[in-house]
Amino acid sequence: MFSPFKITSFSAARKFTFLFFLLFVSGQILQAQQSNNVATGKTAFTAKLINIEAATNETFRYTTTLHNGSGTAHVYEIKADVPQGWAIAFKVDGIQVTSVNMDAGKTQDVAVEINTTPNAAPKKYVVPLKAISGADTLSLNLEAVVKGSYSISLTTPTGRLSDEVTSGSEKELQLVVKNTGSIPLNNLQLSSQLPSGWETTFDPANITQLEPGKSVNIKATLKVPDKTIAGDYSANFTASNTNTNTQIAFRLLVKTSLLSGWVGVLIILLAIGIVYYLMRKYGRR
Repeated sequence: MFSPFKITSFSAARKFTFLFFLLFVSGQILQAQQSNNVATGKTAFTAKLINIEAATNETFRYTTTLHNGSGTAHVYEIKADVPQGWAIAFKVDGIQVTSVNMDAGKTQDVAVEINTTPNAAPKKYVVPLKAISGADTLSLNLEAVVKGSYSISLTTPTGRLSDEVTSGSEKELQLVVKNTGSIPLNNLQLSSQLPSGWETTFDPANITQLEPGKSVNIKATLKVPDKTIAGDYSANFTASNTNTNTQIAFRLLVKTSLLSGWVGVLIILLAIGIVYYLMRKYGRR
C-alpha cells in the first residue's frame, strides 16, 4: 500500500535531511543573535518616572537607569542643569556619586534627588540630565512639578507666650493656628505636652481644612492639679498633620490660691496662740 509519508527515493531522503539541517542551524544562529541583542542592547539613559509632583519642602526622587550597550567599559560623568539655588544629588546604592563606571553590556540604577528653594514658584520645571563618556553624550529630561509649600504657625492673638495660673484651678489660653504656606492643610490636630498630672482640652481639637493665609482661633483649657507647688512651669502645644507641624512653649507661673494662703496664715496664728497659752499656763509653775 502506498504511504504519503514513505520516502521512495534515497536522493529525496538526502535532500530532506539537508533541508532540516539548514533550518536547525539557521534557528540556532537567530536565537544567538537575539540573545546577544538582549544582553547588550542600545546604550541609553532612561527613567521609570520622568514627571513627579511635590511641595517645595519635599524632595523630588527619581529612579534612572544607565545602560552601556557598547562592547567596551566606559566611565559616565553625570551632570544636571537645575534652577539657581536648587540642589541635586546622584546616588548609587545609597552613596552619592558624580560618575559611574560601567562594564560592557551592564546596567546601573542611579537615584536622583532634587530639592527646590522654599520660594520656588508653583509650576513645571524641566531638569536636563546628561551622562557623558568621551564623545558619547546621553540625555534625559526630568520634570519637577512644584505645587507650593506646606507651612503652619502657632501663636497667641497678642504674641505673648506666658501667663499666670492658680493651683487647683482651670485656665483658658487663646491660641491661633495659621496656614502660612501656599497649599491647603487638611486634618490638623492639636496636642500638648504638660507637667505631670496636668490636663488640657482644645476647642476645636481638629481642623478639617485650613486654606492658605487663613487662621483659626483655638481655646485651650488647662486644668492645674491641687497642691501644685508654686513656681515656673512649661507647657508645649503642637499643631500638626501628615505634611507639616509646629510647636510653641508656653511659660506658666503657678501661684497658690488665696484660700490656701489664708489657711496657712490661720494655721500659723493658731500655732502661735497655742504656744502663748501653754507659756502662760505652765510658765508660772
